[in-house]
Amino acid sequence: MKTLDIEKIRKEFPALNREVHGKPLIYLDNTATSQTPQRVIDAVRSMYIDHKANVHRGVHTLSQEATDLQEQTRRHVARYINAHSEREIIFTRGATESINLVASSFGSMLPDEGEIILTVMEHHADIVPWQLLQSRRPGLKIRVVDINDRGELDLDQYRSLFNEKTVMAAFTHVSNVLGTINPVKEMTAFAHEHGVPVLIDGAQASPHLHLDMQDLGCDFYVFSSHKMYGPAGIGVLYGREELLEKMPPYQGGGEMIGHVSFSGTTFAELPFKFEAGTPDFVGIAAFDEALTFLETTGLDAIEAHEEHLLDIATKGLREVAPNVRIFGEAHHKSAVLSFLIGEEHPYDFGMLLDGLGIAVRTGHHCAQPLMERLGIPGTIRASFAVYNTEDEVRAFLNGVARVAAMLG
Repeated sequence: MKTLDIEKIRKEFPALNREVHGKPLIYLDNTATSQTPQRVIDAVRSMYIDHKANVHRGVHTLSQEATDLQEQTRRHVARYINAHSEREIIFTRGATESINLVASSFGSMLPDEGEIILTVMEHHADIVPWQLLQSRRPGLKIRVVDINDRGELDLDQYRSLFNEKTVMAAFTHVSNVLGTINPVKEMTAFAHEHGVPVLIDGAQASPHLHLDMQDLGCDFYVFSSHKMYGPAGIGVLYGREELLEKMPPYQGGGEMIGHVSFSGTTFAELPFKFEAGTPDFVGIAAFDEALTFLETTGLDAIEAHEEHLLDIATKGLREVAPNVRIFGEAHHKSAVLSFLIGEEHPYDFGMLLDGLGIAVRTGHHCAQPLMERLGIPGTIRASFAVYNTEDEVRAFLNGVARVAAMLG
């Protein structure tokens, strides 16, 4: 396996040089969003200086250049996730909009009566769009898969929920709270045995795991650029071409049309049928550099490094805080550490850690049903990325011990 030069990698991220409250920044909120390497920042700057023109709209040089750079990224994404065709890659504003697109467009094709299977560990982005669909189609019911005490899905219950009424299954690849890596390939295969289409929320998997749509076999897969060291405001929807062809447009406007008249409108071919209006062509072009960063760094090496940091942090947390409660101890998990110390409120803990220059996330993490299932209002969450170091983990542990002592 490739050996990473972490200090060299860190030099690519300007934000890591700053201080917070007079302390060196230790950024452990990577599950929410990652920092951005200079090559991506340079790509954004270059687009604004050298190539800013609307895409697919003009014959002049700048428009052609911007179009080529956007479509270069589309081809790169298709290769990155091993899609069958670049026509299966839709650019959106984020994983959230990608799920909303599917729930609205593909959802309109679902039967009026039926059941949609979700899991209790879903992010709100993979709950509320289906509830909105349900509000328009009262005959649709949502069924929910529970977890065990380790934070793993109850797969027996998952299988038992399928019946002749099941019309859709949607679940996360990796939990943003528990870090659990779900067996999505097996879950997808089981759903397909029952003729049920599958959407996978890959927002937490895409920065860490190899993605292969041909191997996973899912019908839809969504993720966001900003969690993959790329620009904010860019998302991807992968959809199987035969399904996307049948789905009605999600929004209307420029670019998604074939011909418009007051007597009727025809729509553009894939993927543009689902890309109404001017896209964030600057961010899309720069996302290409983020994908290159992930590929050249090496996903296997990234995953191994992050798992190593998680192991140090998990063991160390139990040593510095014997009254810690860790949420999510799956046998197969990503580099996410959610915990509580005694009865201390996570917000107070997070504020005091911030005073030490340590950035963690506190709260319900857009997963309130999961918090209700766990019987807690929220957690403190530390999440690791390729640029984090063992020294930072030790500083985090020292910070936890110091804050715990301060709070008594």
